[in-house]
Amino acid sequence: MGLLTLVEDRPTPSAVYNWRVYACAAVASFASCMIGYDSAFIGTTLALPSFVSEFGFKHMDKNHLALIKANIVSVYQAGAFFGSLAAYASAYFLGRKRSLWAFVTVFMVGAGIMLVAKDGNLSPILAGRVLAGVGVGGASMIVPIYISEISPPAIRGRLVGIYELGWQLGGLVGFWINYALTQTMGPSRRQWQIPFAVQLIPGGLLMIGALWLKESPRWLYSKGRREEGLKNLCYIRQLDSNDVYIVEEVASIDAAHEQQVSTIGVGFWKPFQAVSKSRTVQWRFFLGGMLFLWQNGSGINAINYYSPTVFKSIGITGTSTSFFTTGLFGVVKTVLTFVWLLFLVDKLGRRKLLMIGAGGGSVCMWIIGGYLLGTHGKRNGETLGSGGIAAVFFFYVWTAFYSPSWNGTPWVINSEMFDSSTRSLGQASAAANNWFWNFIVSRFTPQMFLSMGPSGCGVYFFFASMMLASIVFVYFLIPETKSVPLESMDRLFEIKPVSRANRVVIEEVRLHDEEFRRETVGEKFGAEKEGFRYSERVETA
Repeated sequence: MGLLTLVEDRPTPSAVYNWRVYACAAVASFASCMIGYDSAFIGTTLALPSFVSEFGFKHMDKNHLALIKANIVSVYQAGAFFGSLAAYASAYFLGRKRSLWAFVTVFMVGAGIMLVAKDGNLSPILAGRVLAGVGVGGASMIVPIYISEISPPAIRGRLVGIYELGWQLGGLVGFWINYALTQTMGPSRRQWQIPFAVQLIPGGLLMIGALWLKESPRWLYSKGRREEGLKNLCYIRQLDSNDVYIVEEVASIDAAHEQQVSTIGVGFWKPFQAVSKSRTVQWRFFLGGMLFLWQNGSGINAINYYSPTVFKSIGITGTSTSFFTTGLFGVVKTVLTFVWLLFLVDKLGRRKLLMIGAGGGSVCMWIIGGYLLGTHGKRNGETLGSGGIAAVFFFYVWTAFYSPSWNGTPWVINSEMFDSSTRSLGQASAAANNWFWNFIVSRFTPQMFLSMGPSGCGVYFFFASMMLASIVFVYFLIPETKSVPLESMDRLFEIKPVSRANRVVIEEVRLHDEEFRRETVGEKFGAEKEGFRYSERVETA
């Protein structure tokens, strides 16, 4: 099988893998462009000479300055935490499409407020970042679940991966914009306002694009709007309503809905009751949240938000050089995200990527921390030296391990691991966990570099240890979710050991669908293979 060969849960018409489903995912992923841009631009903007001068950073002692920077960065994550929780209610009552439009509107208001800050008054920036955080927090809950609900199982990882790709493209612009400004524009108020204003571009594109998006068919079916749900499903799949594939998918949606009605019931508070009463559901919520603990424990957001501080700790000095090095970091992340999206996430699967990425990344962090510890007090600060060059090299190797593994894979798993009755609440929990751990890291990273070992070496040892621990977590507790239909996730998490769960479920789904076709369509369908794409082999337990 080639790298792009799809392992399908059932015979699938080629029309299903069409431009519409990719376009819906791409438009919705402008939300992640907003998030990625902020994670990249804010750290270097705080280091711009014009920003430092306007808000009096030069006159603050290092501890007070660290606190101010931490507050500017972390209030965004605090707003996002509450936005992701509020998105559960919005997604339930308003649906995916209208909720996305509402949250991007909040983001745009917040981004606009930031632009009026001046003369040392940081209040508009702090207030605007809280509102912008609420907007992106809500979007971070809505978008992955929307994409997973419209995706054919065989390319679900790839489509949810577009969300991560948008994150990296936004970050790429954010990493380079301040380098470009330092090279082309002298220090001025406009110099630091430009990177803040650029936030409005992906937000505006999402506001416009969201008007074109089709509402999730699964959400419409859950609200009893079957005719509209069927119409949207046929539009996204580019198939007629009487096509066997559509008949099977609707039957699967109905079966999942009937199971929900017969077990926990339907209603706003029912998922909360399901979580409170079922330890198996609680366990899945725990797993989803822990994935974001390990993701943030790898050090990625410390690097994203405080890249000048991170590179300075290694020995890179000078605003221009630091910004350029940060820009290269963004390039490496973006390129490898393309590799992850196109070749890895739906081929190697989620488990292998997470374990390989954590293992390789941990080795790199140990090496960087060891270099800082061994050379503390010996570096002259003028030249990087051969050891410093090696440390920078391993930093980029760490990026190469992290980007196609922990960067986007936790979002993919959380978007697909919950059943229909708890999916919205589960994604809200996942997004809230992401922003909570993101807040912890962004709030305390400056203080960590000041207090954890010589030259901040302890920070790198901490991240290395977290990545090692994540391997054990994934190996024993996270089953492989690739190619498993959303309606079969309950069964996936029942099978032990988790290392064989995927193979068992794929085979059970195949046998079930064969029986369904015999009973519903008859022998004629078995002979009509034209227009269908079959996987070349079926993985069996």
